[in-house]
Amino acid sequence: MESSQTDVDQNLRVEVLARLLTDNRTRTAALRVGVLNGIAHLAGKVKSVEARSAAEEVAWQVGGVRGVVNRIQAPGAPDPARTINIKL
Repeated sequence: MESSQTDVDQNLRVEVLARLLTDNRTRTAALRVGVLNGIAHLAGKVKSVEARSAAEEVAWQVGGVRGVVNRIQAPGAPDPARTINIKL
């Protein structure tokens, strides 16, 4: 039985969250993650631009993630914090 896109997205979401929680740079951040059609959407607030970038890096490390929409708020980040990167 084939997985639906919804199942694939949910599995990607769980994997991104798990990796964010185990990465020393992002584990204490209160981040939200959604995945739609392989695009990970990151939101929340962190204390530095470095932590914001680290969260995006972690999301990209998950196999199957085709893009990352980074809306994490951080001091010095663009306002609204909105960076969209997609692999086509």
